[in-house]
Amino acid sequence: MIDAFDTSPQLKQRKDWMWLALFAALTVVLWQLPFGRYVLYPFTILSTWFHEMGHGLTAMLLGANFQSLQIYSNGSGIATHSGDVLFGSLGQALVAAGGPMGPPIAGSTFIFASRQHKWARYGLATFGIVLILSAVIWIRTLFGVSIILLFGLIIVLFSWQFSVRTHVFAIQFLGVQACISTFRDFNYLFSAGGMIEGKQFASDTAVIAQRLLLPYWFWGILIAVFSIYILVKSLQLAYKVR
Repeated sequence: MIDAFDTSPQLKQRKDWMWLALFAALTVVLWQLPFGRYVLYPFTILSTWFHEMGHGLTAMLLGANFQSLQIYSNGSGIATHSGDVLFGSLGQALVAAGGPMGPPIAGSTFIFASRQHKWARYGLATFGIVLILSAVIWIRTLFGVSIILLFGLIIVLFSWQFSVRTHVFAIQFLGVQACISTFRDFNYLFSAGGMIEGKQFASDTAVIAQRLLLPYWFWGILIAVFSIYILVKSLQLAYKVR
């Protein structure tokens, strides 16, 4: 039987894990509802940032020039790069995959880093600084610059306030949000394309299918399974007895 007044580290960890899982499930469900992305507006914008930065940084790592990132008030976004990427069609597929797969990798890094309590504050501060730098270097919409700068400043200030346990939970929460950003628009993940600012674009999974083999829904399933696996695995590692 669980003692309601038990304050052991193990029970606190279990409660934190349950809250993170609940927030993750609730976020994914609300995002699928017409009003959901507005109820979760800050996380909707943050998920767009994670997604588009995934595209842009992957392109940069493969030798292209990450030119700009546009974030719009409706939650949509576009990352633009120029120049050829390494590995031809495979490289282009990797850039397309960087949007939905990059954030879970970054998120799992946040979660795993929380195992060392002293790194939680540094992780939060670093993430806030990256947000600020991205607004200065790449973001090209007034709305995007304003809100990402605001997010960055809030997170940097947060990193120097509150308790260590709060820092740990906060960086884990942000890591979970990064991991589940893949599911913000579940239909888009399993579709051939969609509209962004009135223009038709192929979906990330459709681009992967065009550059490689197999249909877009196969890549959608693979990305979804990967995102769930890396989230669960990173939480399991983070909540092992320290």
